[in-house]
Amino acid sequence: MSIIVITGAGGRIGTMLRPRLGAPGRVLRLVDVVPVAAGAGEEAVTASVTDMDAMTSACAGAGAVIHLGGIPSEAPWERVLDVNINGTYTVLEAARRAGVRRVVFASSNHAVGFAPLDAAPIPDYAFPAPDTFYGVSKVAGEALGALYSRRHAMDVVCVRILACFEKPVSVRSLSAWLSPDDAGRLFEACLTAPSPGFRVIFGVSANTRGGWVSLDEARALGYEPRDDSEAYAAEVIGRHADLAPDDPAARYLGGDFTSPNPPMASL
Repeated sequence: MSIIVITGAGGRIGTMLRPRLGAPGRVLRLVDVVPVAAGAGEEAVTASVTDMDAMTSACAGAGAVIHLGGIPSEAPWERVLDVNINGTYTVLEAARRAGVRRVVFASSNHAVGFAPLDAAPIPDYAFPAPDTFYGVSKVAGEALGALYSRRHAMDVVCVRILACFEKPVSVRSLSAWLSPDDAGRLFEACLTAPSPGFRVIFGVSANTRGGWVSLDEARALGYEPRDDSEAYAAEVIGRHADLAPDDPAARYLGGDFTSPNPPMASL
């Protein structure tokens, strides 16, 4: 697996993963719609995930694709359909045409955003309960991954990422945080686990205030989280008010994405 394609490589999670997935003998091929400066052991490709020819070319000779590219929050349906849903189809089909055997798809907790927290831990493979068009796009991506895995014998791992930031950004995120280092460990496990087939797993750190989601399937792939948001708890609680118990953001896994006015992407 000497070449790994990373779509959306210039985004927040892509930027976190690059130094953590770099390794001797491994080339990270960075794909983004905006130019990305490639460092040692990297190649840059400026292309849209909706461009079949460009994506097929980008996948040539690769051993795996990490698909992060897309609109990262809620957006009008036409944009979500084009970039997130059609883009994920394009990436999977381009990988198939290029002979890539493994795709790791960045899904989201928003695929099951209306899962109630009073039913935690939410199990692996929990039935879709999307909270937005964005969440619907992640459900569609998981479904496409299942199709390509079963029809074309590809390994497809869908990672329902929770709150992946440098540090927790709210009281709520003390339970949902996925640290950059744990994100690196998780995606490395997805890349290197022997013959995973089709999997749907959650991505979160070992937070003291966690327990919202299952990590059984992630651990089965070799992931073992090491970081705990509790190191930031005093700072976060001192700066941010907690949510009222009847606030939808406190009741559901999707947080404020379940509200009538979810966060919108900047387009």
